[in-house]
Amino acid sequence: MIFQETQLQGCYLVELEKIVDERGGFSRSFCTEEFKSHGLQPTILQCNISFNQHKGTVRGMHFQKAPKSEAKLVRCTKGAIYDVALDLRAESPTYCQWIGIELREDNGKMLYIPEGFAHGFQSLEDDTEVFYQMSESYSPEHSTGVKWNDSCFGIELPLEITCISDKDLNYSDFSP
Repeated sequence: MIFQETQLQGCYLVELEKIVDERGGFSRSFCTEEFKSHGLQPTILQCNISFNQHKGTVRGMHFQKAPKSEAKLVRCTKGAIYDVALDLRAESPTYCQWIGIELREDNGKMLYIPEGFAHGFQSLEDDTEVFYQMSESYSPEHSTGVKWNDSCFGIELPLEITCISDKDLNYSDFSP
C-alpha cells in the first residue's frame, strides 16, 4: 500500500500496490502494522457496504461524536464516487477545510478519514457500491452530521443531486 497524506492533516489517500502475474492480480487492502507505522488508527470494529442505485446520489456529511468518534477507510468496489472528507477538529490547522477525491472500482484508491472528520460522497455512476471499514461500532446516540452545502464549508459536488435523504438535508447549520 502507498500512503500519501492529503492537505488535511491526518487524512490519507491509500493506493493499492498491485502484483500481477499470469493468474491475474493481488493487492493488500489493509495491514494493521502499515497503518500503525503511519500513525493511523488500525482498529476495525465494523464494516459496511453502501449500495447507490442512481448517479448523483449524495450521502453525508456524517460523523460520530466523542466518545464514539470513528476513523474510516473508504473504497469504491463498484462504479465510482466523489468522496468528501471534512475536518471538524477545532484544534486542527485544517479545521473546516475539505477535500474531494474520486474513488473508482478500477483505480485502486482508498481514503483514510481520521476521527473528528465528517464524511460523505456523491455517486458518479448508477449502481455504485462503497465499502467502509470503521474503527468504532455504530452508535445512534452519537451519530450526527452537517449539511453538505453549509456555507461554512463551501463543498462543491461534481454533479446535480438526484437523491439525498431528508435527514441529510435537515442537519442544523454549523457554527464554528
